[in-house]
Amino acid sequence: MGDKLSPKEKCHLITRNLQEVLGEDKLMAILKERDLKVYWGTATTGKPHVAYFVPMSKIADFLKAGCEVTILFADLHAYLDNMKAPWELLELRTQYYENVIKAMLESIGVPLDKLRFIRGTDFQLSREYTLDVYRLSSLVTQHDAKKAGAEVVKQVEYPLLSGLLYPGLQALDEEYLKVDAQFGGVDQRKIFTFAEKYLPSLGYTKRLHLMNPMVPGLTGSKMSSSEEESKIDLLDRKEDVKKKLKKAFCEPGNVENNGVLSFIKHVLFPLKSEFVILRDAKWGGNKTYTAYDELEKDFAAEVVHPGDLKSSVEMALNKLLDPIREKFHTPELKKLTSAAYPDPSKAKASVKNSTKNSNPEDVVPSQLDIRVGKVISVEKDVETSSLVYIKKMRGVESQGMLLCASSVGEPRHVEPLDPPAGCRPPVTQQLASLGTYRGDPRAVSCPETADFRISEDGVAQWKQKSFMTKLGNVSCKTLKGGSIS
Repeated sequence: MGDKLSPKEKCHLITRNLQEVLGEDKLMAILKERDLKVYWGTATTGKPHVAYFVPMSKIADFLKAGCEVTILFADLHAYLDNMKAPWELLELRTQYYENVIKAMLESIGVPLDKLRFIRGTDFQLSREYTLDVYRLSSLVTQHDAKKAGAEVVKQVEYPLLSGLLYPGLQALDEEYLKVDAQFGGVDQRKIFTFAEKYLPSLGYTKRLHLMNPMVPGLTGSKMSSSEEESKIDLLDRKEDVKKKLKKAFCEPGNVENNGVLSFIKHVLFPLKSEFVILRDAKWGGNKTYTAYDELEKDFAAEVVHPGDLKSSVEMALNKLLDPIREKFHTPELKKLTSAAYPDPSKAKASVKNSTKNSNPEDVVPSQLDIRVGKVISVEKDVETSSLVYIKKMRGVESQGMLLCASSVGEPRHVEPLDPPAGCRPPVTQQLASLGTYRGDPRAVSCPETADFRISEDGVAQWKQKSFMTKLGNVSCKTLKGGSIS
């Protein structure tokens, strides 16, 4: 189809329903000479939901316009973004994304043979790419890196260095994928302008950037994988789709932040060029809209009832989801789904049981939830002389224990560990300095073992690796060589 279109018609297809295009003049210049090369990337973190149909429908537009489209499964990005995808689950989640994205594209009639699929780790671990990461890091300020990722990378009080690397890698992807343009949501804008600023500094071409609007979720805010009620999962049962749509924000006559209307505008209309409102004959019967603006106008005038709008979207959405649900009903993909996204409740139960029966020597730092806190008051407990317990005390359940060093010989001396000067609570420590241990922090006791000790320099260590916060070492003033419990 793209070969039969004029450059102007191709440009219309490429840019329709976008919120912003950076470099539109350059887009027309390219289209007058050849077809556009564009890529869309997705970090393989939480399970994709129905809002992913928004970029999928734009990918369909790109293909209709004759574009060469690359889809990047950004596995390394998923790990760098505050470890949203744990390293041990990264490969499984990438497999899940690849299968579910391809199923979505097939559901809307996009031919997979017209697309190029690639994983980030297929090229981001190469010698050339790694050298460019170092070159870029010598040019980018911490301020610019943090600002670029502010809308995309998870923001925490003490960010990991990995989050600062994220925008640079996304910028370099444009060069290494050899594309003319990158496509994404408008929340990526700061990363896109970061790329436009810094790629030329490495001698690389500044690319175009195509930005979708952020489509409201069912609650009226951004649809998010982390907000269960704001999203409809691609594998949700039909009854769950009905239940969630019933709760969706869709106030009569209100077209602002209306996730149901937005889904029609950005997904259903581009795919079919029409939308049918299903309703009882006594309310006027079914009505077919061939232009979204007409539907929005009728909804604003309360000619279209929210209940009819929701039931019509429910019907259309289930038609898109049926082939995806059917594909993932196979034993292989069921197994992949449960392995890539293990049930949190089962994981907690497993942790509880393993903690109860585990040998103290099996405990590793990543199992411990260690925090910097402030002691407000100290009182003698008349019920016990033990310093190590987790129980109810005067009806108040203990929420943890004080991490202390103790002397080797008798009489036994005990001294609390000290955070570095200037460290102020609350700080969730989680032993980030011991980064090779990637398990989830758990509320288990720190056992007294030979691995947890105070060095001869007074530094708290596990297997000779120092406990650290961003301000320096955790230490003990006097009990050098002592154990930690």
